[in-house]
Amino acid sequence: MSTTDAGAVGGATPSATDDDRLAELLHETAEHHGRFEAATPPHNWWDWYARYLSARLRGLAPAEADETADRYMKEVRGVVPR
Repeated sequence: MSTTDAGAVGGATPSATDDDRLAELLHETAEHHGRFEAATPPHNWWDWYARYLSARLRGLAPAEADETADRYMKEVRGVVPR
């Protein structure tokens, strides 16, 4: 990962709109993670967040992003609902 002099990753400078969209997606991610958090044993929240947020940034719908993150946690991290 590269950082420019302005501090942007990959050479692109994010706009206020990009920042606003990212804030919306992070808020959505937190809301969706609450369901998973309540049903599972303690885990590293960032593992679920990363898969959910990445799926949403690729254009998947929220339900599909939930499934993607849940599947990752089950198959790779061994975290399943109690």
